[in-house]
Amino acid sequence: MNARQGSIGSRGIPRRVETNSTHSAAAIEDRGLLAALSGLPALLSSAPHRMMFFGGATAVLLSMLWWACFLGAGFFGHAFPAPPIPAGWAHAMLTQYGMLAFFIFGFLLTVFPRWTNQPALERRDYVPVFAGLFGGYLLAHLGLLGSKAALVAGFVAMLGGWAIGLSRLGGILWRNGGRDRHAVSCALALSCGAIGLVLFIAYLAGAPWWLATVAIKAGTFAFLLPIFFTVCHRMIPFFSANVVGATYRVVRPSWSLALVWPLALAHLGLELGHRFDATWPVDTLLAGVFLWHALAWQPWKCRRPGLLAALHLAFAWLPVAFALFALQSARLWFDGVFVLGRAPVHALTVGFFGSMLVAMVTRVTQGHSGRPLQMGAIPWLTFALLQLVVLVRIGAEVSQATPAWLVVAAFGWLLAFAPWALRSLWIYLTPRADGNPG
Repeated sequence: MNARQGSIGSRGIPRRVETNSTHSAAAIEDRGLLAALSGLPALLSSAPHRMMFFGGATAVLLSMLWWACFLGAGFFGHAFPAPPIPAGWAHAMLTQYGMLAFFIFGFLLTVFPRWTNQPALERRDYVPVFAGLFGGYLLAHLGLLGSKAALVAGFVAMLGGWAIGLSRLGGILWRNGGRDRHAVSCALALSCGAIGLVLFIAYLAGAPWWLATVAIKAGTFAFLLPIFFTVCHRMIPFFSANVVGATYRVVRPSWSLALVWPLALAHLGLELGHRFDATWPVDTLLAGVFLWHALAWQPWKCRRPGLLAALHLAFAWLPVAFALFALQSARLWFDGVFVLGRAPVHALTVGFFGSMLVAMVTRVTQGHSGRPLQMGAIPWLTFALLQLVVLVRIGAEVSQATPAWLVVAAFGWLLAFAPWALRSLWIYLTPRADGNPG
């Protein structure tokens, strides 16, 4: 036999054939991998929540990785690229208008048509939203390494994606005639967010510095707080009634949406006017309204399953946060002493926004990926560790070693969210478990 043909194997089969078979199998695997990779864009863009949540899960890690490295390098005396703007402002803007905005747009682009009984949005409607927000978010983070031009370009791109998303949602709202009060409230909050982005871009372009502080505070109290409360107002009773059944009393009063909006804006206005001593009447009312909802939604009936319990536990941070705001303001009003530092705002942002993010996004991700509506070990681990992070971040404000605890809290966020974010990214990059589209 010719040497190039190889010798005869023990079963009379030329070994050359075995080698070729191996090569053929490897080639088939390579083609399968290439086909899978080429199909990722279509898979990722098959539903707005899949695409936008992918951006959000990435941002959950990237935003806090930069912040943790910046704080850690400063604390331990290591060199780290200085951002072209105050680092705290960059952190606040990119977590509020970047990280959390991905999840908000992903959710609203999915549910707005359902809330208003209209057809689902198509790829051409939401892919540009993702392109602007995600491309701008990444470019802005490159700018944090020392490029003012990249930072400005990133925020401009984010505003472009935001505007497209708002126009798509606004079109749905227009066709609905504004009859859905939850959709109207969410659209109003997104509009406030767009104004905040415009103000911050103006600051980046050379306008007065105080525009940046308006944008940051508006992001918290005119964008995130109203939109988170609106979604909870609609979805927590809905989810609870679906699970508990006839014994659950659905409570969704129209008066509370109408009341929370002016109270939130009043708090914002007092803070912008540097009247921190005068916010306590407003904050006390907000704490009372939120506590009333927390109890009216009957959490004692919602201990099972874990996904439902997590929603109620996350909401409990909202009255706590505004009780802390009220306490801080009252001490300043009556005693002239400023206590608690930034503990109240982090009880709101990390405690309420962060915990509700894990609970709500896990609920949507499980349901829309064809998986059981269960919390699961990894989301529970993240949720539990996040509660420790909140306590550390609040405690850092009253500690004698505040810088050290800030570093611990930042890296604690990464430790808490890493398994949840990585699992979520894998889900968004793979087909639905039940084989259905979307």
